[in-house]
Amino acid sequence: MTIAITSPITGSAQTGFTSPTYTHVADTPPDVRSKQVAVTALGGTQSGVLAHSPNCPFTITVKRPGLLKTLSAAVLNGITGIYSRVPSNVYSVITRKGAAYSSNQYGLVLIRTEISVPAGADTFDAANVRAGLSAHIGSLSQQAAGIGDTATSGIL
Repeated sequence: MTIAITSPITGSAQTGFTSPTYTHVADTPPDVRSKQVAVTALGGTQSGVLAHSPNCPFTITVKRPGLLKTLSAAVLNGITGIYSRVPSNVYSVITRKGAAYSSNQYGLVLIRTEISVPAGADTFDAANVRAGLSAHIGSLSQQAAGIGDTATSGIL
């Protein structure tokens, strides 16, 4: 299965939002190793939120490494039998959201999750790679409102 973000996205809980949804369309990604969507319509109650526009972007990009590394690129110590300098494949999910910081002046909220998988773990121990991702994404989802409160109040 490949990445295919379906529309609409059901947003996670945030203080002041009720049942947020995000309708999107496919967008031109920054490079051929990426898939990107642009949020074109909003649902639920989320007062003041803007959909994608040139002045206020709202995109989600999923990116894979340009060249997938393999365990064969690692250095095996002939004496200890332990690999050193094991390369990693880094995948990322990037959300860009324009936000006003003053009247008619927009900045960019940049949200990144990077996933670094040691070469070989994808096949030798896929279950533990998936478990780590499951827990990470689950914790972000579980604490979405708290993360939003912290990002807007500075209080952890």
